[in-house]
Order: sequence, then C-alpha cells, then structure tokens
Amino acid sequence: MVRVRFAPSPTGSLHIGGGRTALFNWLYAKARGGKFILRIEDTDKERSKKEYLEEILFSLRWLGLDWDELYHQSERFVLYQEYAEQLLKEGKVYTEKSPEGKVAVIFKVTPQKIKIHDLIRGEIEFDAENIKDQVLIKSDGTPTYNFACVVDDAKMEITHVVRGDDHISNTPKQILLYQALGFKVPEFAHLPLILGKQGGRLSKRTGATAISEYRKSGYLAEALANYLLLLSWSPGANREVIDMQEAVRLFDIKDVTKTAATFDMDKLNWMNNQYLKNADTEALADEVIPALIENNLIPKEDFDRNYVVSLVKLFQARLTTLNDFPGWADFFFLKEVPMDPTAKEKFLTKDLSGEFRQFVQRLDALEKFEIVSIEEAFRVLVKELGVESKALIHPIRVALTGKTVGPGLFEVIYYLGRERTRERLLKWVA
Repeated sequence: MVRVRFAPSPTGSLHIGGGRTALFNWLYAKARGGKFILRIEDTDKERSKKEYLEEILFSLRWLGLDWDELYHQSERFVLYQEYAEQLLKEGKVYTEKSPEGKVAVIFKVTPQKIKIHDLIRGEIEFDAENIKDQVLIKSDGTPTYNFACVVDDAKMEITHVVRGDDHISNTPKQILLYQALGFKVPEFAHLPLILGKQGGRLSKRTGATAISEYRKSGYLAEALANYLLLLSWSPGANREVIDMQEAVRLFDIKDVTKTAATFDMDKLNWMNNQYLKNADTEALADEVIPALIENNLIPKEDFDRNYVVSLVKLFQARLTTLNDFPGWADFFFLKEVPMDPTAKEKFLTKDLSGEFRQFVQRLDALEKFEIVSIEEAFRVLVKELGVESKALIHPIRVALTGKTVGPGLFEVIYYLGRERTRERLLKWVA
C-alpha cells in the first residue's frame, strides 16, 4: 500500500509551496488507495509555536486535505535515541563532547556513489565524498532533521517521499542513514520550484503568502486547491477547472513536470471567479455576512438575510474574491452613498433634472415594481426623449450607486426599491 507523508514544521505558517506539496501527497495517496500521513516536525522547541500548528492544521482542513494518521516528532525523542545507540554499538557513529560535557552523536560518512531514480526527474547521482560527517543527535539531546526524518519514514512505513526539490541535497544523506540502519529506502519524487510571474523564487509580493491569508482575502478553498493542482501538473485536454474527485482519478506523481511552475495571481483570480460563479449562493452569503457586519453595513442581528442572499446572487458572477463584495455592494446598505469624484465629474455635471424627474414619475406609476417593468419604463422614456440609452443609463447608475460599474441598472433599481431610487435621483433634481 502507498503511504506518503506531509511533514510541516510549526515554526511558521503553511504557505503556497507547502500547500502544493501537501496536496500532491494527498492526491497520490487517494489515487492509489493509500494513506496520507501528517507528521509535525516540532523538534525545535524554541521556534515551534502552538499557534502555527493550529494554523497549519486549519489550513489543511480548509483545503480539504484530511489525513489518516498524525504524529508529532517531539513525542518520539526516545525512539531517535534508541536508534542512535544502535548505530553507536555497531561502530557506525562516534561521539563528541561539548565544553559543557554534553555529548553529540555523529555519523561517519563512507565515500561512495549514490544513485536514485526520482519519479519526476529520473536518475540522479550523488557522490558521498562531498558529504561531511552528519550530526544525528545534538549535544542538547535533540535529533537533527535528516536523522529524525529517516527514522520516522521507516517506522511509519512511508513508501514514497514526495517533497520540494529544495530537499534534493538531503536525499543522499538520508539514503546513507537508511542503509546504515538497515531500513528499506523509499521512492523519491522531488517537486519543482514555484517561481514568481517575473521569474525568481516566490516572494510575498509574487504570491508566497500563507494559505490562511488567501482564505481571509476571500478566496474559495476549492479554487485555491484547483490552482495549486495546476502548478506542475495538468489533467490534460487543456482543462484547468477540475473537481478534486476527478483529479484523484487522473493523478499520478510521475506526470508532474520537471520544470519550475509559475505562480500567477491573475490566473488564481480568474480561477476564483470561475468557482464563485458556480458556488452555492447561500453558502457565499454565510461567508460575506461577517464582513458586512465588520464594515458596519448591516447590524449583528436583525438583518434581512434573504436580501443579502439576493445581492450576493446579483454580484457573484462578477466577483474576483469574496472581499470584493462589501465595497461593491455598499450602496445597497448605506443611507449616504460614497461618490466617486471621477464618475460624478464625467456623468453628473450636466443638468438632467427633467430626465431624472420623468424617470421617477414613470417608476412611481408602475403597478408592479419588477425588473422587466422597470426596464420597459426606461426604454419608453428614452425613446420619447429621443436620446440613446447610454445618455441616461450611466448618469442614473452613478446617482444611485456612486460608481460607474456594477450589475445591470434595472436589477440595481429593483433591489434598491422604489423609495430609495426616488430619493437618490431627486437629490440631483435642481
């Protein structure tokens, strides 16, 4: 059975690179009917923080990556010590005392050629002559990364080690330890780097943000997971939007490309919009309501949830992120609408008192205040006035919303309602 692991260190947040590594491990396990192991590498007691661990676990769950087993290296120090003592008895390691009398355990590296067949990169050869003796247990009693990693991978029966290619330099050191301990060497697959759009390593400016920050910024988990999936893998047939269950059916780690992936915020934004368009409106409303409350657009209690749902439906095909909604839809909730100065200068400097008054009269006369009847009243008016529709559509929109763009004007008028529409338009009547 395939057994893979994701091994984050709780010394920081889960970022894009780690999220992709976790996703590819999870997919490979699911695709092969195997197990996805989560191992928390928290041997650094000073830098490991509970809040980082909680954030990592939350982010993985948010992305939909459930694990089958969970381990903490901080609870396994006795195990590492036992294997260090085994190597000491076998004469494969030696010890060094610090000035304070504390003992470090060091592995003796034997010069040799080391070959692995990487599932992504093909054959890679290393020369152990370039590797210095390796500390296994530090003088303070904590295991080093490579030693704890090898012991855990072996004891957890990890069959495939799927990780970033920044770990390639660790691979020969770990293989030497597998051999020294008599453990079976797992298969390796090293994922290519993720670069910024302009080239170079990913930075905060180019997308190297914590997964949790993407959630707070209004990205959907499904959209972000789908986008991460496309960083060095493709479902084929020029497809980009793909359900995770279908991805499980198609995924094979051997199909991951060798070349570095490019993280493109524009592409992620496009992907998020695709998911927002097709998302459940009720669920999206649940996501935006806290932001509406925080921005004082609705009260904490006693607000019309159905109205919010209707507005979310009105906007959702246009949204890039959920965080766009409060700023775009604020005019539906505010008594005094913020006015874009440029929009005012462009569309409301001409006196349109007569046109606005006539339109209000037409709306007041409607027996049924519905989107179809609102549009019909407008079309009849512009025909009678002998003007193009845009001559009134843009000024009316700016007068009602303070903005030049948004949903269809007649939908805006319908959801604002007859009274608020009249009030806002008559403000511009001299």
